[in-house]
Amino acid sequence: MSSETQGVRSMGALPRAPLGGARRAAWPAALALLLVGFPWMAGEFYVNLASQIFIAAIFAASLNLLVGYGGLPSLGHASYLGMAAYISAWLYLKLGLAHWATALCAIFGTTLMACLFGLIALRATGLGFLMLTLALSQVLWGTAYRWVSVTDGDNGLRGLTRPAPFGLSLDGATAFYFFALAATVVSIWLIARFVGSPFGAALRGTRDQPRRMSALGHDVWRVRWITFVYAGFWGAVSGVLYVYYHKYIHPTSLSLTASAEGLLAVIAGGSGTLAGPVVGAAIVMVLKNYVSAYIERWNMLLGFVFVFIVVFMPEGVVPGLRRWWARWRKP
Repeated sequence: MSSETQGVRSMGALPRAPLGGARRAAWPAALALLLVGFPWMAGEFYVNLASQIFIAAIFAASLNLLVGYGGLPSLGHASYLGMAAYISAWLYLKLGLAHWATALCAIFGTTLMACLFGLIALRATGLGFLMLTLALSQVLWGTAYRWVSVTDGDNGLRGLTRPAPFGLSLDGATAFYFFALAATVVSIWLIARFVGSPFGAALRGTRDQPRRMSALGHDVWRVRWITFVYAGFWGAVSGVLYVYYHKYIHPTSLSLTASAEGLLAVIAGGSGTLAGPVVGAAIVMVLKNYVSAYIERWNMLLGFVFVFIVVFMPEGVVPGLRRWWARWRKP
């Protein structure tokens, strides 16, 4: 084959790469347009539902750091959401602090609690870690119910308001939607930077080959502890958004059910992926807030959906759809 023929064929193949890149770039652009225009295309109920999905997505993404990337399944992650919500609500109601001050105190205090809980829970791995996180969460749940002078017990803390950053009120559904959307985008981006860093690679190494990582000189316990604290930080962020949205906090936010819903969202969407927890959170929140209006026993339907995902997409919805798409595209 002559050099001219090779040159003509190579030149004819050049436009394919930019076309593929343009197609890949079109998906994020279309998603961004959909999210920005959603409040004007849907009613107030669906806008509020989307806001709840954003909050649940941050919570599930923070739990995914432990479950998907660290190999540390937890049944007590609701501790950080509930604790941050309680701190923010209590400081606002009892001390009259501004919202920005209560948010900072709530996130900082909950992160410190994650530091302490990590020292306790990471004394074990596997089932032992799972049970320790569950026990710590149950301690907080029982305290929230019994310490009536602080938490108002089963009545919860009520009478809260939403903040007005830069003078913009968040009382409207659309305003809070964009506030939650911005927080979610920043959270997912920072979590993506974390797992895509060399530290994230070390974290995945401790999940897959902890002994080999230790032999290579990595402090496996320290890597896991830093990840535990970082996950608690984002759990606290979701808790602040949670109390802003509901303007009310109850001990059920610390319950085993809340932690299980987050874990279910991670597994259903696809653990160890960035989009998986977001998709899983959307599935759980839609079934919980929309389907429950028509089906009384929506938990049973959630169980059937989870069984379907496990049977047909054992790796989760996002990896399963990728696998199906690749199989369909394969000639």
